[in-house]
Amino acid sequence: MKTKQDRRIKIKTRVRGRITGTAERPRLTVFRSNKQIYAQVIDDLSGKTLAAASSLKMTDKAPKKEIAAKVGEMVAKSAQEAGVTTVVFDRNGYLYHGRVKELADAARNAGLKF
Repeated sequence: MKTKQDRRIKIKTRVRGRITGTAERPRLTVFRSNKQIYAQVIDDLSGKTLAAASSLKMTDKAPKKEIAAKVGEMVAKSAQEAGVTTVVFDRNGYLYHGRVKELADAARNAGLKF
């Protein structure tokens, strides 16, 4: 029987075989732990992180979905400062639901196209 982590890693490897981030269209990837959520905009060809945001330094007590939306806005803002407007979304093996969906929707509303 596979664990949730095994299932996620299998999906992640399958998706990463198809998705790569370029300089024109970098990859917006999400990592979700039990307490925090992280987002990075990565150019895979040069191996550089162009923008990043996380919920680590946030001190507000809010539901996890609201915090994920704030992280989505923050990563979109820092990506636009780095000159990135379009990205390809990598949900990192997580279901497109809940916190991952909130982060993606907030990034879209803040001006990122994907």
